[in-house]
Amino acid sequence: MGGGKTALVLTGGGARAAYQVGVLGAVRELWRGRPGHPFPILCGTSAGAINAAALAVYAQDFSMAVRRIGYIWRHFHVEQVYRADAMALTATGLRWGAALLTGWLVRQTPRSLLDNSPLAELLQQTLDFSAIGRAIDAGLVDALSVTASGYTTGESLAFFQAREGLLGWRRAQRVGLPGRIGLPHLMASSAIPFVFPAVRINREYFGDGSMRQIAPISPAIHLGAERIMVIGAGRLSEEGRQRADAYPSLAQIAGHAMSSIFLDSLAADLERLERINHTLSDMNAAQRSAVGLRPIETLVISPSRRIDAIAGHHRRSLPRALRVVLAGIGGMRRSGSTLLSYLLFEPGYTRALMDLGYEDTMARRGEVAEFLRL
Repeated sequence: MGGGKTALVLTGGGARAAYQVGVLGAVRELWRGRPGHPFPILCGTSAGAINAAALAVYAQDFSMAVRRIGYIWRHFHVEQVYRADAMALTATGLRWGAALLTGWLVRQTPRSLLDNSPLAELLQQTLDFSAIGRAIDAGLVDALSVTASGYTTGESLAFFQAREGLLGWRRAQRVGLPGRIGLPHLMASSAIPFVFPAVRINREYFGDGSMRQIAPISPAIHLGAERIMVIGAGRLSEEGRQRADAYPSLAQIAGHAMSSIFLDSLAADLERLERINHTLSDMNAAQRSAVGLRPIETLVISPSRRIDAIAGHHRRSLPRALRVVLAGIGGMRRSGSTLLSYLLFEPGYTRALMDLGYEDTMARRGEVAEFLRL
């Protein structure tokens, strides 16, 4: 396949998104300070949306952007993302307990299990959202897309800021809406259901963009990409069925639900894209034009090791009050490691994921260099 615009698609996954930063570190090394940006189209969902927005904000220097993002992820602590002190967790427990016992009497329900206001403060301090427009005007990037899920309409909405000529779109349960990207879009896109509170944008409340996102690659294609690099936050295929003698804990069930939200749709979308590419390979240019489709070259980088197993090795690094709460729902057991892998914003864990992302990418450096036309 030829040239064309290159897009970067960063998926969701909470603390798992540290893996993406490791991959970007390897790409930075291969890019070797070349002028311009390797990914003029940036698309992100959930924690991936935050990484994508940071790349757009610092688009004038890709190498510097990756170093800045990497510094934050290497020094992350839970308290920078959500309140995990004993007082905050106790207050949350009391609110939920009161809602369950007296909700019929007082029609007021808690909004989330965790308070992620520290994350909002961190993003406000580190990201100059006005720089996104300047990067687009300067031609450094073409577009930034951030996906969130509407709780009222049930639609997957891709908010995007782009150069002139790129228009919105509407498909079944999928909408592309142009506008300026700001803090509310990142907070909405990363609002894991039940865990973090929904965010109101215009007339609707939005939650994590991975919910009901049946086509994670779609925004990049709508924004003109012909080559797409996808960085996942989990293995696209897991080990086979295993014997289970004990009833699953709440943490195990919650982890399974999160994996369904964050991982399953990407594998299905990639499989669908592969079938379309195969069909198009049997058509000539006129036939492709008639059906309104074009071949898309993809490169997928995903973890070579199970991230939940890595999280299990770092479970003790969580704040003590949070460990006590998670232990009550089975989160400190081996079976609860999947849930931990999304919430464990601690440097030992994030650095391990960054190192894995770097190693996985450098192991395929030839493929990456060819994909980026280096």
